[in-house]
Amino acid sequence: MSGHSKWHTIKHKKGALDAKRGKLFTRLIKEMTVAARNGGGDIATNPRLRTVVTEAKAANMPAENIKRAIQRGTGELPGVTYEEINYEGYGPGGAAVIIETMTDNKNRTVGEIRHMLAKYNGNLGEANSVAWMFSKKGYMVIEKGGVDEEKLMNALLEAGADDLRDDGDNWEVITEPADFETVKDAVKALGIEPVTAKVSMLPKNYVKLEGKEATMMLRLMEAVEDHDDVQNVWSNFDIEEKEIEASLA
Repeated sequence: MSGHSKWHTIKHKKGALDAKRGKLFTRLIKEMTVAARNGGGDIATNPRLRTVVTEAKAANMPAENIKRAIQRGTGELPGVTYEEINYEGYGPGGAAVIIETMTDNKNRTVGEIRHMLAKYNGNLGEANSVAWMFSKKGYMVIEKGGVDEEKLMNALLEAGADDLRDDGDNWEVITEPADFETVKDAVKALGIEPVTAKVSMLPKNYVKLEGKEATMMLRLMEAVEDHDDVQNVWSNFDIEEKEIEASLA
């Protein structure tokens, strides 16, 4: 499992993600608004909206909040217009970073992203400076406990998954983005709830970080993820699990 995915999985187990439910709701509301603006408010014909609505329901977001977010996107209710901008750069030790944002003020956002990267010994790069190091894939992490490997494998093959990887206590499922929803539905039909399930930017290679650089990288990840305009952040760092555990203690 990549360092970034490992970090998210450990955070999930510790409940650290649930402690930031307000930030999660803000991210999901922005995503629903933009998805509805770009593809319409009907989840049956808008796969991007359907995915984020499912995520919002899983996070126990009230139905009224979901409805209002969609209506702001379709123009039925007044609302802020968000622009989708991705930033690329480097963190400590040369680890590549992609930061996906939705903002109503790109000048403010780029200044704050640049400041955060510099604060943690990183720097902002040009467009496409690191994107080539990643592949866009559907990605799921499934805990092995109680999961029948053969049944899981058969369901994944039928649904069109690309790969099932053994990562110790977990399975990693890789799909093409277009097949992600179908594969996820097949997994859930087995009564399995993935720890992580989203279309992600997966690294093609990794940068090993230890000691001070590892600590600084994890602090950078926390700071960037806490920023109100940030939707997702991806990195190719590889940090030992014990160091990640210590950072979240």
